[in-house]
Amino acid sequence: MTSRNGRQRSGPAWRQHAIGEFILTHGSGTAADLAERFKVSLMTIHRDLDELERQGLVRRFRGGVTAQRSGVFESSIAYRRKSMQAEKDVIAEKAVELVEPGMSIMLDDSTTALALAGRLEKITPLTVVTNFLDGLNLLSTVRGIRLVALGGDYDALHNSFLGVSCVNDIADIRVDLCFVSTSAVSGGRAYHQEPHIVLIKRAMLQSAERNVLLVDHSKLGRIALHKVALLTDFERVITDDGAPPGALADLDHHKVAYDVAVR
Repeated sequence: MTSRNGRQRSGPAWRQHAIGEFILTHGSGTAADLAERFKVSLMTIHRDLDELERQGLVRRFRGGVTAQRSGVFESSIAYRRKSMQAEKDVIAEKAVELVEPGMSIMLDDSTTALALAGRLEKITPLTVVTNFLDGLNLLSTVRGIRLVALGGDYDALHNSFLGVSCVNDIADIRVDLCFVSTSAVSGGRAYHQEPHIVLIKRAMLQSAERNVLLVDHSKLGRIALHKVALLTDFERVITDDGAPPGALADLDHHKVAYDVAVR
């Protein structure tokens, strides 16, 4: 059996992915309940949980497991799909105003950019370039969109293609407009916690004529380990109306152009 995103619904990899999504959604679970849910032995579930703990997605405790709230947790596609969805939708509504028929645009593997992708079908013809499998699946049947897939090493945590091959693919492309998101914005800079994701985002920014940063208000006033870019490297920043006054004042202080999308 195959799931809607093309992943085989059997085997350890699929089961661990499904367990991870369940724990990220529900917060915790017991090994016994998971064994019953996935129709496997307790020994098998314990092996799966050991692997998920090794990846940093969950934390084991006696008899069960809980979501590990960390940089890895926040990077998980299961977590990001469910986080700040209303804010991402209103940001996407504002961002789509920048897209015109005939453009070539690049989208990163953020769920905010995915919300934008879902609004492109009425603005065609378009060329859309992305490394995000969710985005590729979403746009693959849309008429009038020429879809360019960036290759590389598949990363299940992000459901996207990364690595040297992806960076090389990006370097061979020039687009009109690039939309990216990052996990933190502060002091006139955009940050992300994972170096291999930073490399992809930087390459995307260098391959576009114009760049736009999409960040919901929960990311403002935060820092992460690695700087992605200066905010002045972006034509504008789009956030939502939950942004605190202090965070907007910081953007003003650093002379950053921004739009506040209103719900």
